[in-house]
Parts: sequence; C-alpha cells; structure tokens
Amino acid sequence: MNTHTTDIAIIGAGLGGLTLARVLHVHGIRTTVYEAEASPTARSQGGMLDIHDDTGQPALQAAGLMDEFRGLILEGREATRVLATDGTVLYDDDSARGRPEVQRGALRQMLLDSLPAGTVRWGHKVSGVRSLGDSRHEVTFADGSTAVTGLLIGADGAWSRVRPLLSDATPEYMGRSFVETHLDDADARHPAAAKAVGGGSLFALAPGKGIQAHRESGGTLHTYVALTEPKEWFDAIDFTDADAAAARIAREFDGWAPELTALITDGETAPVLRTLNALPAEHRWERVPGVTLLGDAAHLAAPNGEGANLAMYDGAELGKAIATHPEDVEAALSSYEQAMFPRSTAAATEGAELHELLFGDDAPHGLVIMFDGGE
Repeated sequence: MNTHTTDIAIIGAGLGGLTLARVLHVHGIRTTVYEAEASPTARSQGGMLDIHDDTGQPALQAAGLMDEFRGLILEGREATRVLATDGTVLYDDDSARGRPEVQRGALRQMLLDSLPAGTVRWGHKVSGVRSLGDSRHEVTFADGSTAVTGLLIGADGAWSRVRPLLSDATPEYMGRSFVETHLDDADARHPAAAKAVGGGSLFALAPGKGIQAHRESGGTLHTYVALTEPKEWFDAIDFTDADAAAARIAREFDGWAPELTALITDGETAPVLRTLNALPAEHRWERVPGVTLLGDAAHLAAPNGEGANLAMYDGAELGKAIATHPEDVEAALSSYEQAMFPRSTAAATEGAELHELLFGDDAPHGLVIMFDGGE
C-alpha cells in the first residue's frame, strides 16, 4: 500500500484550505493538501464573492496576496438593488462599500498559483480517517493509498470526513433550498432581465421565496431562486428535465414581472438544486490532539455572504497560530479554536437573522430598511 507521510495534512483545496497552505508557506512551513477533485477545473467553482474588509481581505493580507487580489476585482459589481415582485424598484445603490467582488474560481486559482508545485495532491478522495495515538492520524483515500500526519486539518466542507474525529454533529436541512440558473450574454440575449438585475446584485423577495441574481464576468447573470419547502417537495421535481424543472420552479412565481421570471425560465444551462444545510450555531468541540477544522467543516451556516470569507479568515488565523507556536502545535490549535468558536457563532446567528429579513413575513421591506441604514 502506498503511504505518504507529512507533518501537516490539509483535507480540501477550497478557499480556506488553500489560504491556510499559503500562509504556512509564507512562514516557511510545508504542507500537503489532499483534494478529491481530479484537477482545478474538474467542476465549476461557483459565482461571485464579495471579499469583506474584516475577514477575507485580512486573510489575503496575511497570505501576501493583496496585489494579486486587486487584479481580480470586477469594478461596479457592488451595486445592489431590491425590486418588488412587479418589477418596481424599491432600493437602488451603485456605490462601493469596501467589499469588492471577484469570481470565486479566479480567487481559487490565484491561491493555487501561489503555492509550490506539488502542494496539492489532486484525485485524493478521503474514505476514512483514524487516530494512531500520540497526536498522529492516518487518512485513507478511495484508491487505497494512505497518508500519516502529525497535524490533520479538515477543510473539507459541509460533509467533512474529518469532523467525526471531533464532533458527533451533522448538518441538518434548514427547510429552504436554492435553485441556481444562468443567463449568458444577457445584455444582448436577455436585455429585460439584464436591465432588472443592473450592474451588481438583485433581490426580488416575498415571504418564503425570492429571486436573487448577480452580474458576473462576461455578461452572465447567475441566479439563486430561493424556496422554503421540505426536501420532499424538491425530490418530486425531475431536475434531469431542465425545461420541466425550470417551469415547475417558475410556477411558484406566477404573477411576478416577466423580466424576473425570465431569470428562471430562460437559462442556457439546466437548473441546479442546492439544498441548504447547517450545523448548530454554537457548534464546538473539546480539544483533540493533532486535529482541527476550518470553514464549513467547522461551522456550516445559512449562506449570507460570510462563508467563504470566514473560511479564508480561519485558514489565515490557523496558519498564523501554527507559525507563532512552531514547537507547540496544541497551543496553536487551542488559541485558534478559542477565537474561532465565538466568531463563527456570531456569524451563524447573523446569517439566520439575514435569512429572516430576506424570506420572513416582512420581506422585502426589512431588507430595504437594513440597506437604508435602519431608518
């Protein structure tokens, strides 16, 4: 059996795991990142991210990548508008708010390019992990190979295979799901929908449902259709039949402005279901030698624009802690976790409050009031 030995093993080459690897590299500390995907282009890396000045940007500063990051910024994408279901504009602001927008895939590639060749081992899907005692762990991969490490970090997302070493918690369905659609070359091919979205983000909301869209690079409109329904409701939709699935989702928005429902029905790609799951807001664990978690593996919460930023911040803070305590990993993990737990709890609580503004009984008026500064 092929066994690899490494001092630090990071499971997952998402934004959090790569930020951690980069910060450790800056401090002269080698790591190995194991990623289930076969290559950096194995799947779409998602849409736009606004990088926050209190989390994502400090993480990139710690990684020494702010200049490269500035080169990725898509100007004007911070614009925000809220429309009523009949298309009436309720709120429109095209000012910058210190949260520049970038494409997630471009940000990930920037982090990959900043690491030494061979840091990421692609095609390593974890099938099991176990403790070997004395702070060491063995990771088994689907191809039968293994890795033994003195420090194991789970950056492997919602369904983390590392988390069970620390916690019995598992994500639970939130009672709401998103359906993603895309309209390409929208200004030329879908001008009414493009005008409705504007230059950045669109929110068209009603209690329990909503159409949220974002203008990406190349004139693409990326839409997240939110519906508050049980899993079984979505299970009854055949998403392999793109036209029928889009029509069924759009039926929940009968009577809405056609430029809004076009974001559901006129997409060039099949609609994709994204069920929303979350860990308990106060998820935490007792210190276990030689292992910790970051990002969604540690604190999966309602999507509120914080997830990627928090994962990057986790990665940077953990990297700095390890660099500060190079001879005492347990001290590093303890200091990292004790700061991360309250930070992630606060973010999860704020995320739940935002979802109430977006989809609660007062939608969309609560969101407009928030954007107006609470007046």
